[in-house]
Amino acid sequence: MTPATERARIRKGGRRARLTRELVLRAALEIADDGGLEALTMQRIGHRLGVEAMSLYRHVRNKEDILDGIVDLVFGEIELPADDLDWLSALRMRAVSTRDVLARHPWAVGRMESRVQPGPANLQHHDAVLGILFRAGFSSAMATHAYSLLDAYIYGFALQEGNTRVNTPETLSEVTSDVIEQMASDEYPHMQRVGRELMVTGFEFGSEFEFGLDLILRAIEQLPKTDSA
Repeated sequence: MTPATERARIRKGGRRARLTRELVLRAALEIADDGGLEALTMQRIGHRLGVEAMSLYRHVRNKEDILDGIVDLVFGEIELPADDLDWLSALRMRAVSTRDVLARHPWAVGRMESRVQPGPANLQHHDAVLGILFRAGFSSAMATHAYSLLDAYIYGFALQEGNTRVNTPETLSEVTSDVIEQMASDEYPHMQRVGRELMVTGFEFGSEFEFGLDLILRAIEQLPKTDSA
């Protein structure tokens, strides 16, 4: 339980601490982290805060308002680089931080860019990333191309990482051994080769993120700064 929701349970002088929008959203974020968005109901939020579900409507309009709010909390956790950092390092730092935050909040992967009522942290985040690209000299169109490419990779990797069983050398060895045993020796020779060689080298799926990220950043570095139109 976070300090925010813990404070909602503290009684001072026999009275419960005042409920706020921040406390409601923090409780909702905890529930989503624990059980996914399907677990997020007004009843569960109220139970976690020790209040009746109807009292929440003084602070949030509906579930969509809650989703807007907790997505904004997730955006607020992503570290934005200082203005004096070179633009490639800044984009790399932001990408790594985004991946780390999404690992803590896997339910958010498909929700980060879907909100029609973005909150202040959401807007600040997008504005800051565009600022990095503008300082590098990109036009609006080329900055959008670069931004879209980066986010497609970051969100796609986070989604895949959240669903894969093969995320450590130990799980790779276990899963690959099982798969190889089920394969006919001459039916999938290339897959067998890759599986055996990766087991020997201690391959980690998580290390693929920064390998791919650096490839993309090098490609963005070579892009023309303005579109040809």
